[in-house]
Amino acid sequence: MKSGTLPAPAADARAHSARVIAHIRDEIERAGGCIPFTRYMELALYAPGLGYYVAGARKFGDAGDFVTGPELSPLYGAALARQLTAILDASADRDIVEFGAGSGALAASVLSSIDAQVSRYRILEVSPSLREAQRATIAARVPAMLSRVEWLDRMPAQIDGAVVMNEVLDAIPPRLVERRDRAWLERGVTWRDGALAWQAQPLADARIEALARDRFPPHGDYASEVNPAAEALVTTVGRRLSSGALVVIDYGFLRGEYYHAQRSGGTLVGHYRHRVHADPFLWPGLSDLTIHVDFTAIAAAGERAGLRVAGFATQASFLLGCGILDLLRDVGAPESVEYLRAAAAVQKLLSPAEMGELFKVLLLAKSDVRALALRDQAHRLGSETSFRGAKSRL
Repeated sequence: MKSGTLPAPAADARAHSARVIAHIRDEIERAGGCIPFTRYMELALYAPGLGYYVAGARKFGDAGDFVTGPELSPLYGAALARQLTAILDASADRDIVEFGAGSGALAASVLSSIDAQVSRYRILEVSPSLREAQRATIAARVPAMLSRVEWLDRMPAQIDGAVVMNEVLDAIPPRLVERRDRAWLERGVTWRDGALAWQAQPLADARIEALARDRFPPHGDYASEVNPAAEALVTTVGRRLSSGALVVIDYGFLRGEYYHAQRSGGTLVGHYRHRVHADPFLWPGLSDLTIHVDFTAIAAAGERAGLRVAGFATQASFLLGCGILDLLRDVGAPESVEYLRAAAAVQKLLSPAEMGELFKVLLLAKSDVRALALRDQAHRLGSETSFRGAKSRL
């Protein structure tokens, strides 16, 4: 997509992006002319004071670049709270840990629904500006619960309760791997002709090559992502989870769909002002960068840490199983403005043409947790990985 098809940034925003580009260019020069894409995405999103997620610009909601489920409706968090309650009931403590809490909308909705059933709500957030936004949102919507919220600089050494990752794994920088003329390459980023540009180099990491060989279709040229960092994060959480469960909510596919022969260019996209674009070098620092999640790999990462696949479902099935339509009915009379607004938001959350099918929910449990999805698809994970014989908990 050409930048001309997108809304033009304001002058101050363009100046900020220029500073981000200069920072990345300096790193490229220090590295000898090329950096791995993983490092480029890390800088574009998280460089202190510059990256997309840490520089303070509005990201969520109508005035930002994208809308998440919790931003669409508080009923999203209220429905999720029912699953979290089931997790807390099977936990030694009643703690919730949320990774990357965005604007704080999900935390506020969950806290207003769970109320006295949670002892602490702990948020692991790397962005100072987002921490302040989260604090303001929670203070405005559930002021009585603010005293139970704690912001963390690092992951707790031990977790007893529920862990929530809502649209977190898609923002973890991946390795971009190519098989071209039977040679294995890794995409990097260089500076050429006054602009950021791709530069492929021989893939030197045997572990990454092995992952790509195992996952890519067996024949022909192909390019896609592998994300060992996302898998490692889930494994680390699993090892620190003494009781309870991890809930992963994100857009993505099972492995056979992710690495389909016709998906030969990977899933990397940018998000800017509610438009999706295919140029990762467009306005660094102003545009989000994301990839889809390989849920097969994430489930396997959880199992390596001793977690059990307790449920896997589309977002629509999960929210229906959590009673979102009952929650909608309680909003008010069907002819009221409040109900009509809430119903329109729920439609987006459930519709296959919107978020209902692309987004998935994976429940990885340490304890014996009851999954609430209306239609569990955990058997599909078992058909594609080592989870042979895995039984649905529903």
